[in-house]
Amino acid sequence: MKIGIIRCQATEDYCPGTTDFKTMKLRKGSFAELPAHEDLELVGFVSCGGCPGKKAVLRARELVRRGAQCIAFASCIQNGNPLGFPCPQAQQLMDAVRRGIGTDIKFLNYTHS
Repeated sequence: MKIGIIRCQATEDYCPGTTDFKTMKLRKGSFAELPAHEDLELVGFVSCGGCPGKKAVLRARELVRRGAQCIAFASCIQNGNPLGFPCPQAQQLMDAVRRGIGTDIKFLNYTHS
């Protein structure tokens, strides 16, 4: 399964995504929910575009255009890692991406704990 990850732009200076990538490789966190028989391939790792995440839908569409079958929202969006507070627009951002992409794409609400 091809995966696209959307992260919080505010965390870019603090987190290079290493734990997201490791968690995906080891099929931990939300990646454990994906079918075990399918290989996981990262097709892109993008930010939301900055507060309030208005570029997330466009970037998710581009990930899908490039083959993503699943969009994972990085833990920084909903859980607040590593800044210590979640995105105040997390639910709106995720809902907008879901509406903008449609039902054929799988979504993961976080990447790791």
